[in-house]
Amino acid sequence: MPREFKRSDRVASQLQRELADLIRTQVKEPRLGMITVSDAVVSRDLAVAKIFVTFLGAKEPAEKCVALLSTMVPMLRRELGKRLRIRNMPEIHFVYDDSIERGMHMDALLDRLHEEPKSGE
Repeated sequence: MPREFKRSDRVASQLQRELADLIRTQVKEPRLGMITVSDAVVSRDLAVAKIFVTFLGAKEPAEKCVALLSTMVPMLRRELGKRLRIRNMPEIHFVYDDSIERGMHMDALLDRLHEEPKSGE
């Protein structure tokens, strides 16, 4: 009988929660603005974790924000090691998640579509 959730999914969920809390409390970088951890994906062997983040109110482009956040990975991994009870901490890679921007763009397109007068009227 297979388990309902894979271990990698459970570790990803816990990583997402703990990283969101660590970033909120430990990262004091005003150039990043407000950071949201939108998702986490961990490989099946638990060696690599992709952490999807968004930046609201950032003073830098998204690529620079991801690079700046990536410089903080050793400190974040050390703190995660204290909080999580796993043998090997996954290697963390931050990835910019543009889904919020794409959603806002789609909403704007739909609003503009509804505002245009219909050709049959």
